[in-house]
This record gives sequence, C-alpha cells and structure tokens, in this order.
Amino acid sequence: MELWLGAIVSVFTLTNILAILCGVLFGIFTGALPGLSSTMALAIIIPFTFSMDPATGLILLGAVYSASVYAGSISAILLNTPGTPSAAATVLDGYEMTKKGLSAKALGLSAIASGFGGIVSVVLLSTVAPFLALQSLRFGPPEYFALAVFGLTIISSLAGKNPYKGLLAGALGIFLATVGMDPILGFPRYTFGSPVLLEGFTLIPVLIGLFSASQAFSLMISSKNSKGNKSTEESDIPTVSGRMLPNFKDLLKLFPNMGRSSIIGTAIGIIPGVGTDPAAFIAYNEAKRWSKEKDQFGKGSVHGLVAPESSNNAVTGGSLIPLLSLGIPGNAVSAVFLGGLLIHGLRPGAELFVHSGHIVYALFFSLFIANILVIIIGIAGAKAFSKVLVVKPIVLGPIILILSIVGSYAIHNNYYDIWIMLAFGLLGFILRRYGFPLAPIVLALILGPKAETSLSQSMLISQNDWTIFFTRPISAVLLIVAVLTFVTPFIRDSKKNKEIA
Repeated sequence: MELWLGAIVSVFTLTNILAILCGVLFGIFTGALPGLSSTMALAIIIPFTFSMDPATGLILLGAVYSASVYAGSISAILLNTPGTPSAAATVLDGYEMTKKGLSAKALGLSAIASGFGGIVSVVLLSTVAPFLALQSLRFGPPEYFALAVFGLTIISSLAGKNPYKGLLAGALGIFLATVGMDPILGFPRYTFGSPVLLEGFTLIPVLIGLFSASQAFSLMISSKNSKGNKSTEESDIPTVSGRMLPNFKDLLKLFPNMGRSSIIGTAIGIIPGVGTDPAAFIAYNEAKRWSKEKDQFGKGSVHGLVAPESSNNAVTGGSLIPLLSLGIPGNAVSAVFLGGLLIHGLRPGAELFVHSGHIVYALFFSLFIANILVIIIGIAGAKAFSKVLVVKPIVLGPIILILSIVGSYAIHNNYYDIWIMLAFGLLGFILRRYGFPLAPIVLALILGPKAETSLSQSMLISQNDWTIFFTRPISAVLLIVAVLTFVTPFIRDSKKNKEIA
C-alpha cells in the first residue's frame, strides 16, 4: 500500500502529468500514420528520456506505447488502412461503419474499447508481475541461462510467416552481440583494434537505426518511386461527424465483450513472441462465436469493432509482465521498452521491485492514467487526429531521420553513435526489403550477452558439467519449453507447405 501511495503522489506531479500527456499525443500521432509502428515510436522517444528521472522516462514510454497501439485504429476506420499491424482486425468492421456514415461512432467506440482493454491489463500487470518477480529469487546462473535461451527461441515466433528468415536474423543478432570484451575472460572480440568497439554496439543507436532510420529510408524511397501516384489528400478522408458516444444502455451491452477480449489480450501478451496481431484476431473470432448476430460481423458490427481494440491494447500490459518480472520481452515493442529500462540502469526481476519499487509502481499507475487519457483525448480529438493522415511520406521521412540523428547523439554526445545508427538503419532497410524481421536481431542483442555470461558462470560452478542444466528443475523445465517454442513455428510452416502441395 505504501508503494501505491508513493506512486500516486509521484505520478500527480506536473512533470509526470506532462510526460503522460505528451506521450499520449506523440503515440497517437505516430500510431495514426500508416507505415509507422509502436516499435518505431518507442525507438525514437527513448533517447529523449535519457536525461529524465527514471520514473518520468518510463512513464513517457508507457504512455507512448499505450496510445500508439490505439491510434492504429484511426486510419483503419477512416481509410481502410491499419495505422499499425495490430489494427488489421479493426478494419473488418470499422471501415464498414464509416461506409454507413458512422465514422464518429466507430472512432468513439475504438477509444473507449482501447482504454478499457489497457486498464484491465494494467490491473493484471500490477498483480501478476510482482509475484513472478519474487519467484526469480530462486534463479541462479543455470536458471538465467535457461531463461535467456527460452527468450532467444522466441525468435522463430517473431519471424512471422517465415521462421527460417527469423532464425537467420537472430543468428546475425547473436553474432553482433559478441562484438566487444568477453564478459568472463576480458579479451576483445571482433573489435579490429578500434577502442570504440570494446564495449560492443550501444543498444539505443542500434534500436533507433533498425526501427526508425530504416523506416525513414523506406518512406523517402517509396515516395520518390510513387511520385506520380495518387496520395492521401484531405478530401479522401471521410468527414467525422455525428454522435461519438453510444448511449449508456448500448455501452453496457458491450462490456462483457470488452472484458472477455481484454483478458484474451492480456493472456496472449504474457506469452513471449505472439504479439498484438494474433490477439486482435482471436478476440474478434471469440466475439463472433459468442454473438447472437454472427451475420453482422464484417458488415459494421460494433462488437466486431470493440473486440480487437480491447484485445490489442490489453496486450500492452500483458507484454510487460514477463519483461518486468523476468527480463523476457513479450513482443518487439517490449524489447525496445527493455532498452528504456537498461539506459536508466534498471534490471528486470526481483531486484527491480525490491530496489526500484517506487519507479515500477509509478509506471503501473501512470499506465492507468494514460489509458484514461486515451479515451478522453481519443474522443475529443478524433476530428483533429484524422487530419494527421494527410502528412506525406516525403515530409515524414526526413523528420523521422532528423529525430533519429538527434536522439542517437543525445545519449553520449558522441558522433560515433550517429554512424552506428545510420549503419544499422541501412542494414534494417535492406533486411526489410528482403522480408527479414528486425525484432529477432534486437532480441538476440539483448539476451545473447545474458545467455553467454550465465553459461560461463554455470560451467565454472559445475566444473564444466553440462548436466547442471537438467538436474535443476526450473532450468530443465525452461529448456524443455524453449525447445517446444523453437520447433513449433517450423512444424506449423511444414504443415502449411504440405497443405499447399
């Protein structure tokens, strides 16, 4: 209770309220634009939190995360184009409502459902994460090695349709993680005599390069190639008019659906590597299964709209549960969020809750406030935010690139970080063009050193006896789960190929 009271006092300061407000506005702006993502939004904003108090920095990141996931629904509803991948299911009924002249109602319901899903996930996050973190006190080097291996096996799940490309991207990430000093023996690896590489690649410039700079390059090149093609003009966007809020009686009918979808989203968010897209479609499918008006789905059903919106926003809190308690990112966005923790010297696990509990609980409460603001600002500013959709890629690309350069330099005031960011931006751009996922690289860069250090420590403890990983129950279970997690996408891919054949 003392931590909660301290968190409430901490959040209700002018600085932190402004951080939540700015985070929500920035998140909605980036999430509403098709082609931009929550991952990119966080990668851009992380460097600007470096000089902030750790609590304020995490509060800002949490607000951006929550708002950007919601904002993908704006373009999904108005233009039939998801602003973020998580809004793909929203298109099915959201755009149909717009075609019926109910765009205002669709936007209002989307904001309410998103905020509701976020709030439910925050309640579960603040309940489950501290309990899991306490269990991590039982972990020694073998358990941490098994946990890191489990985290790395998520790579095949993050790969999307092609797990083999995810595996190659992960292998590249593990190789890049070996650059620098050996954590146990202390000799340099792959530094080529350069002192700047002794500490390896700085995580934040790598994140900004892979997710933000690469997207900026893509936007600028695509706008150049499609110069003669028709772009989104203000006249293309439907007029947002009419009543945005349903009456209280109609809203009450939606709560069972939103509650069920929120729990689905939180549960799926906890499972590493699944993400918001499947959560939204699973919730949509369940809403249809439970509905008495199944034939209305895909034709502008309000239940078909609120189900994916509640679910994908509930994933935000769910994905932070394994991240904060065990250090395992639930999805690509929370992997970037982990970078925000690390630059403030915060290590996930029991230590985070014991020594920095006031920061963690301030984050929990701020997420609750951020989701309330998502509802208020989403409803009040729907007409204004719809105008964001006319920003052209040729304008947006250079802005993102400038922010990426400034953010990379701001961390250490070092030009070297800018070059690292640009190099990884080019690498990310090339990998995107050939269909390789970027999240496995980040995951490998974060978890690779942890796995290596824990492996070396385990071998020293056991005097090079590999059975130490299988004679300790927690590490044995984690390694078995890791194997199952790793092979599942390949088995699924093999079955799909047989069906096609």
